[in-house]
Amino acid sequence: MGWINTIKRRMFGNTPVYDGTGMGRRALKWNPGNPGAVSALALTQDQLRTKSRDLVRRNAWAAAGIDAFVANAIGTGIKPQSMIQDPPQREAVHALWWSWCEDADAAGLTDFYGLQGLATRAMLEGGEAFVRMRYRRAEDNLSVAFQLQVLEAEHLPISLNQDLPNGNVIRAGIEFDLLGRRVAYHLYRAHPNDGMLAPMSGTGSLDLVRVDAAEIVHLYRPLRPGQIRGEPWLARALVKLNELDQYDDAELVRKKTAAMFAGFITRMAPEDNLMGEGDADESGVALAGMEPGTLQILEPGEDIKFSAPADVGSSYAEFMRQQFRAVAAAMGITFEMLTGDLTQVNYSSIRAGLLEFRRRCETLQHGVIVHQLCRPIWRAWMQQAVLEGKLDLPNYRTKAREYQAAKWIPQGWQWVDPEKEFKAMQLAIRSGLMSRSEAISSYGYDAESIDREIAADNARADSLGLVLDTDPRLVARNGATNQVAPTYPPDVPDAPLVDQET
Repeated sequence: MGWINTIKRRMFGNTPVYDGTGMGRRALKWNPGNPGAVSALALTQDQLRTKSRDLVRRNAWAAAGIDAFVANAIGTGIKPQSMIQDPPQREAVHALWWSWCEDADAAGLTDFYGLQGLATRAMLEGGEAFVRMRYRRAEDNLSVAFQLQVLEAEHLPISLNQDLPNGNVIRAGIEFDLLGRRVAYHLYRAHPNDGMLAPMSGTGSLDLVRVDAAEIVHLYRPLRPGQIRGEPWLARALVKLNELDQYDDAELVRKKTAAMFAGFITRMAPEDNLMGEGDADESGVALAGMEPGTLQILEPGEDIKFSAPADVGSSYAEFMRQQFRAVAAAMGITFEMLTGDLTQVNYSSIRAGLLEFRRRCETLQHGVIVHQLCRPIWRAWMQQAVLEGKLDLPNYRTKAREYQAAKWIPQGWQWVDPEKEFKAMQLAIRSGLMSRSEAISSYGYDAESIDREIAADNARADSLGLVLDTDPRLVARNGATNQVAPTYPPDVPDAPLVDQET
């Protein structure tokens, strides 16, 4: 290795090219490792997941961060809009899909969009989630004989690594073929940490079942090329959140203790009972009790000194605020979403923060949830519906991609000042920079459904003789749309307008 160091000195001198490559005093204790994407999680995933679940259970801020991400990424659901060109076929697909959504959960606890939120929450908390596609019998009387079962990451053993006789390999519980394609998942029948409380209790709960990869949706956020298992989203905030929780408790106890001590009494006879101390029991143990601000009558020769504890927590609020900003950055959310503290924001600052968060959220929606979860389930559902004869799609086998094409629409976000946002959107539509369909989709709705509802509303208004301020006849007569809606007989369009106020 001496010749390598000689070349380095000749090329770069004694000064490191990058600060991080130096071996000075500040870097003596910096001994980083560089594990691969697979081995890094193989050694740490179980511990990270355990600590992440522990924090979400008992730490309000960790739970709030997970709730905020699920509420924004899923909300009421990411819904499909079929791209089939034939309107009757498209409507038949939508109608059957809405009917099946209620039957989607194998446990019967929620619908398909509730399963989206459940799977996303499991991914954020545990790093990954699995959704098993369960094909049912015809006698189960489902709209489509197809249901979903959400499984936590513990169902797939991270320590299962084998070389199989057929040339396949199992790495972290996932079976790969010679080309590196996933062919199967080796799952526990029940959650391994539920023990005898699991529905599949006893030794059978720890039996491994080989499930074909085509029946498994593996939901996780890939952060490195070659990564095969997921990393909990709280991984970078675990230590800080745990220590902040302890610090907050310690500060609370310090304040409480300081408030308890109103004063300290100096006794001439130390053998007497302490303030609040009762008589000793048979073991010689005396229990003491204390109430806020309690003092006792002084005996002759006793003196009292009132407590004046130092207020070492004067910087508590600012310190916690800075730490929570670091936690929010680690979780990928805003400080305000994590804490609910809106005292230092204005319209511009909160809008800028929300825009950045929503970019991250859209990346998760379209790059992970839609691609890994929604599309495979949509395709499997449609194929099963066609096989059962519930959908009549001619030449489905050769035109499957055309029939399966769909646009997935997340729930729209509400803005801080919707009037400004709607005016900007209206200007973009009139300028030809945005279509009405895209504008409506941005709020999580289907443009065709909105148009049908508008047409139905207008037809009902006309049948009842109602004239609203959006009626073009009113605009033409009054020259504005912000005036009080007039009334006139619908069968006499040239009748003089009568102001309702008069």
